[in-house]
Order: sequence, then structure tokens, then C-alpha cells
Amino acid sequence: MSESLGVVYLARHGETAWSLSGQHTGLTDLPLTERGERNARRLGERLKGLNLAKVFTSPLQRASRTCTLAGFGGEAQVDRDLLEWNYGQYEGQRTADIRIVRPDWQLFRDGCPGGESPDQVAARADRVVGRVRAVEGDVLLFSSGHFLRVLAARWLGMEPSAGRHFLLSTASLSALGYEHTRSQPVIQLWNDIHHVGP
Repeated sequence: MSESLGVVYLARHGETAWSLSGQHTGLTDLPLTERGERNARRLGERLKGLNLAKVFTSPLQRASRTCTLAGFGGEAQVDRDLLEWNYGQYEGQRTADIRIVRPDWQLFRDGCPGGESPDQVAARADRVVGRVRAVEGDVLLFSSGHFLRVLAARWLGMEPSAGRHFLLSTASLSALGYEHTRSQPVIQLWNDIHHVGP
């Protein structure tokens, strides 16, 4: 009997005011910009025709609205493990501003004071990986950039700090899967933004 080798599609939410300005947006529940809404609809066009067994979304409106505008709001299940990194005291700050006070700071190595450590984010990502690997068929996840980067690292069996290597644009589509067996996880597609417009 052959094992099912499903694909896990990762959809990053559309643009928000803070993603545009470069401010860390963890649990602050910002809406999409007008461009973010347009690109969420375009993401939906890109996803048309997929045969999905499950769809999950972060409860934050930037992800859940992207999910709805992409056409999956009616079937999506909310999963709190898909929340973005809790930036604690760094919420709303830009990396350049944080580095004025802490020049050697790296999110994927150091985490955030009053927020989550990389290991705490990885624990949530590991739970998501476990859930989606238990699904027979393809899965679609709507979440945020830094969390999805850690999720990709954990999918590959890498430390959460490896997420620093996987840049993600807003409204992007990525896909995780397997080469030959479930013991060979791979990235099949990363940061596809061909559908994104001005």
C-alpha cells in the first residue's frame, strides 16, 4: 500500500499598513489595506482548482480576511497555533529601531522580550505540522510571515532559527511536500507572487 503524500500550501496574508511600513505585527489585529484585499482576491484566483482536504486559518483578521477573499472562508477552520509570532515589547517596532537599542538582535535567534522565544514558536509550528501530516490529502494554511518561515524550517526538521533564510512576501503562495516518502520533506514552491499586482 502506498502512502499519501499530500501537499501543504502556505498562504501569507495580504498587505497591512504595518507590513508596508516594516513594523512587527504579532497579535495586533490590523485589517488589510485596499491593495492587500485586491491581492487576496488574486491569490484566490491562483488557488482555483485545488482539491483540498482541509483549510486552516489564523484567527487574526489579516489572515482570516485573506482566506475569505481568496474564497475559502466557508470551509476554513480557525487554528490558534497559526497566530503570528508574539513580539512582546517589540510589537509595532521596526527592526532598524530595535537595533538602535540592541544592535545584534536577530528575531529567529533571540525572540522578543515579553513575547515568544523561537522555541515557543517552533512548538506551535510542530503542532501544526503534526496535524497537517495526519490529513489525507492536500491542506491550505493562511497565516503570517514569520510564523510560516518557522513552520517551513520545522517541516524540514531544521531548527527554528533556519526560518531566517525563507523570506515571504505578502499574499505569497508556498508549498511544502515530500520527494519520495514522508521521510523526505521538501519545499516544492516558495514565495510565489506572480499573481500579486500593484
